[in-house]
Amino acid sequence: MSWIALLWSSAIKFVFYYPLFMSYLWMIGALIFYWKERQDPPYQQPDALPRYPKVAVLIPCFNEGENADETIRHALQLDYPDFEVIAINDGSSDNTGEVLDRLASQYEKLRVVHLAQNQGKAMGLQAGSLMTDAEFLIGIDGDALLDPHAAKWMIRHFLEDSTVAAVTGNPRIRTRSTLLGRIQVGEFSSIVGMIKRAQRTFGRLFTVSGVITAFRKSAVHQVDYWSPNMLTEDIDITWKLQRAGWDVRFEPNALVWILMPETMNGLWKQRLRWAMGGAQVLVKNIDVFFKPKLNFLWPLMLELCLTLVWSYLMLIMAVMWLLHFILPIPGLTVVSSPFLPYGSGILLGATCLIQFALSKWMDSRYEPSLGKNYYWMIWYPFVFWLITITATIVAFPKVLLRNDGKRARWISPDRGIR
Repeated sequence: MSWIALLWSSAIKFVFYYPLFMSYLWMIGALIFYWKERQDPPYQQPDALPRYPKVAVLIPCFNEGENADETIRHALQLDYPDFEVIAINDGSSDNTGEVLDRLASQYEKLRVVHLAQNQGKAMGLQAGSLMTDAEFLIGIDGDALLDPHAAKWMIRHFLEDSTVAAVTGNPRIRTRSTLLGRIQVGEFSSIVGMIKRAQRTFGRLFTVSGVITAFRKSAVHQVDYWSPNMLTEDIDITWKLQRAGWDVRFEPNALVWILMPETMNGLWKQRLRWAMGGAQVLVKNIDVFFKPKLNFLWPLMLELCLTLVWSYLMLIMAVMWLLHFILPIPGLTVVSSPFLPYGSGILLGATCLIQFALSKWMDSRYEPSLGKNYYWMIWYPFVFWLITITATIVAFPKVLLRNDGKRARWISPDRGIR
């Protein structure tokens, strides 16, 4: 066998076995987590807490004039004895400021902070946290609808363990009018939720969900708050806290309803930003491999590195496979391609469907009608894998060329069709 054929064969095995191995690892980990999770009462009926420390709900807003009213009103309906809502108008150019001021005049629990210029979500969160004497902060987005019981579900973790610095919740998708929206409903269950369950079972979380996470303010203060130059402040703060020795947890009962892109352009911009944020974290934290005291983060960093390698191998293999039709390469055959539905492709596809079914079964605890969405998930590998792989490939060189000191400011994202 020639060296080219040997490399091709090894690359195919890695491209095939890596996602297959990770998929079954996620399913096993999620099932273990679910076995413990199902011992909890239904999420609508959280147990009473031994005490109720003050909570501040932080809502950074940039050009949220259409969503702020609904978001604020839901946050003010929080079923928790002692809380306040702080909305941060981050230099919006629309009527967000007027909407927030009008609401502040109606609700005693609402305070509004106006920043003169757009500073980015990280600075918005920091500004809000410095305005409150609450030790526990719940950060949500300006278009998110917070479940009334979310605070009780998350605060219990802080009361149980003083080493817990953050508890991330369970985002649910509101936008379901298009194929992209319906696929994302399943994605957040079968991919996002399942991975978080598995990561908590086997070790640490890669990231909290920026759209709903509760923080211990003293812990955030210790690590110097959120980094203003990171494109995904949620991933960065997760690693900063865990590197400092704090624990980060996942609470699937803490729900929030969010809007997601329903156009290809909006979806691409979102996934590229996520991929660039992941690449920034990789570059910033690659040194954990040389610090034995941080060995609990090695599995996360190894997975991040392997995923990057896997994405570039997919690109190389795709190019070689296409070139093979123009200029045949000795030792390589079309049958060996992972892009055709032969045995390996069928096994991968079947594994995906098993994963989707398992995740929907677990998350039906929170959305009883979730199983109706199963049909649309057959399109996930064709649409989202391609976007995710492409975004990962594009993101890494963009991050390497990016000025690290550049502040990550807001843009107005695609919020779907409602």
